[in-house]
Amino acid sequence: MVFASFVFLFWFLPVFLPVYFAMPVRWRNLTLTLGSLVFYGWWRPHYVLLMILSIGIDWFAALRMGAPDSGRPRRFWIWFSVLTNLGLLGWFKYANLLVDSWNHVAPWPIAWEQVLLPVGISFFTFQSMSYTIDVYRGDVKPQRNFLDLLCFVAMFPQLVAGPIVRYADVQREIVDRRVHFKEATDGLFLMLLGFAKKVLIADSVGPLVDHVYAQDTPGLVASWLAAFGYSIQIYFDFSGYSDIAIGLGLMLGFHFPPNFRSPYRAHSITELWRRWHMSLSTWLRDYLYVPLGGNRRGEGRAQLNVALTMLLGGLWHGASWTYLLWGGWHGVFLVCERRFGKVSPYGWLPRFGQVFCTFLIWTLGLVIFRCVTIGELGQMARGLSGLHGAGGVPELGQKAPFAWGGLALGAFIAFALPRSEQLVARFHPLVMLGVVAVFLAAVGQMLTGDFVSFIYYQF
Repeated sequence: MVFASFVFLFWFLPVFLPVYFAMPVRWRNLTLTLGSLVFYGWWRPHYVLLMILSIGIDWFAALRMGAPDSGRPRRFWIWFSVLTNLGLLGWFKYANLLVDSWNHVAPWPIAWEQVLLPVGISFFTFQSMSYTIDVYRGDVKPQRNFLDLLCFVAMFPQLVAGPIVRYADVQREIVDRRVHFKEATDGLFLMLLGFAKKVLIADSVGPLVDHVYAQDTPGLVASWLAAFGYSIQIYFDFSGYSDIAIGLGLMLGFHFPPNFRSPYRAHSITELWRRWHMSLSTWLRDYLYVPLGGNRRGEGRAQLNVALTMLLGGLWHGASWTYLLWGGWHGVFLVCERRFGKVSPYGWLPRFGQVFCTFLIWTLGLVIFRCVTIGELGQMARGLSGLHGAGGVPELGQKAPFAWGGLALGAFIAFALPRSEQLVARFHPLVMLGVVAVFLAAVGQMLTGDFVSFIYYQF
């Protein structure tokens, strides 16, 4: 099920919320879990079993780590959890790439039926795996109630695309939570605002990006418009999802960590990664960069660890060589900035110049990210270099006003306006009326336009 859909807004949510709040407090975890399983299984019900299996493995491994007579060392159980989760993730995300790569070069191709990727497997696997790692480190105690752990991982607001919530963040609220009116209304307005960001901006800009990337020889003007457009599209698509998830969490009594803090205003790539998809950035830092050695073995090793972390972070997004290149692209700039003392090489420029250069590097990196194949990346690189000619502004027909309007509005919001949670926290009546108005406009556009899923649903 998708947040930006008729089924979710007018069937699932109006049924789920009254039932949830009508239940006694002790039954709400069960209600939330069952609702989340319906939400996740709406697309393909059998993948619910896969998620339950993954969570069950981690629940059992954590219990064994906490048992004084488990029969095996704690290290065995953490490796059992990590390797099992990575095995599931590797099979569903990378089996197709490995077989396709083999079939392109091997004299004996493998007969292969494409493996269908479960929605959100990267997110719920990382979230569940972080729980067992924290138990192993002694940061949290094992959860003996399987339903409570299942509720933690499977709760529908953040299940499919994050934020990646850690057990320590919500362990108290899993057992005992209260919904306060002020937080519930803040959550509602945050959800409405996130929905509008996704539909009115990200979905409006999407046709421009798709149109240019579908061309064999995009011109200079179109290529740069599409590159800039995708930076706006993915930001409002993903931050819109995060706003909806965090808002729904507040409505249910949970406090999820923030995921975006105006990343396009950063003055270096290092700072941008501290503001973009923050739950993933901190996850990679704490569960990958630090175990690799972090900065404990000298600056040279720290730089290598940064590069490896970004390469693996790129692969986390999916089975594509372009994702690996994208991770390498950012690894190079992060390592470069470390050599300058975590300051960009263009730090001597005025603030505006630093922000512009950072956004340009980020945008070019997203060109790599958006391309499906190396061949498509080559065509876009030629287009951005002007080797296909200057070209002109793409013809988008009836979608043109929405695309150009969404692009301009998105840029203005990303670079000039307060963040969503800041607007909601102020709770100015005119702002709240504006939020309701743009939400209703987004609903109207959703009902009359084409269905567009969230970009990060594919990860």
